[in-house]
Amino acid sequence: MIRHIVGAKQFARSELETLFYLADEMEAIERNGGSQLLSGKIMASLFFEPSTRTRFSFESAMCRLGGQVISTENASQFSSAIKGETLEDTIRVISGYADVIVMRHYEVGAAERAAAVAEVPVINAGDGAGEHPTQALLDIYTIRKERGIVDGTSIAMVGDLTYGRTVHSLCFLLANYNDVTIYFVSPPNVPIPGKVKEFLQQKGVRFYENDRLHEVAGKVDVLYQTRIQKERFPNRAEYEKAAGHYTVDYELLDKMNERAIIMHPLPRAGEILPEVDADPRAAYFRQAKNGVYIRMALLAHALGKRDITAIQTAARY
Repeated sequence: MIRHIVGAKQFARSELETLFYLADEMEAIERNGGSQLLSGKIMASLFFEPSTRTRFSFESAMCRLGGQVISTENASQFSSAIKGETLEDTIRVISGYADVIVMRHYEVGAAERAAAVAEVPVINAGDGAGEHPTQALLDIYTIRKERGIVDGTSIAMVGDLTYGRTVHSLCFLLANYNDVTIYFVSPPNVPIPGKVKEFLQQKGVRFYENDRLHEVAGKVDVLYQTRIQKERFPNRAEYEKAAGHYTVDYELLDKMNERAIIMHPLPRAGEILPEVDADPRAAYFRQAKNGVYIRMALLAHALGKRDITAIQTAARY
């Protein structure tokens, strides 16, 4: 049975723990120079939107495991989409060329459409303002590695919460854990969507909305900063209403707990000042590196390499 990865809600806690255990093993494989676990397999990376971290992270993950990559960086312009081919037809064709498809698209729900017709696993690498499940997986994995535990975490999600797909997926995954508290901090015109709040209420997750970051910073274990995504706004006036509200700087660091961490899905665009990078609480570059381990684990899992003994053996050699 094909296991597509289209949204964060499809993961139960037990599967998350299995995946994180696999990711730990993948870190050992990467540290030892890689393995041939996916030798003979081909990954197609099909990106209709620009990406540096996600695309390279997936491609690096595949190469670290001995697989091969076929890729298009700007599929909107450099694929048959520009000739009018439907997404469904593109996916049907690529299913014959590759063993797994990693896709980013500008439309919400595109990953589900692709999965409905694909004959190989489809992994959602971001669909418009919808979801970004693999980013959320590496976010939870980072919290687990940095703090040692996810249960009991208090987290502030800051910035563009309407269009921020990483925030949506992270909320869905956090609902698997106990005693989590979320503070949503956003400009008035980009609040967290009602559908996300309804889901959290159904799952019994505590959350609060507050537009004053300085009031929240000292209460949380994780400050999850996001970029105001200029490209998602319907016009410049709405973007300018949201831009520049929150900046992580020395003044904010003084208000944070000594053991708290700062995360960001990147790229940043001025919302975390470079002077913060040297602070040990700045976890965002470690977070990006963790993405390779999680994506190695996901690719192995999607391609049927689930024998943990074989993976551990690959990690040793």
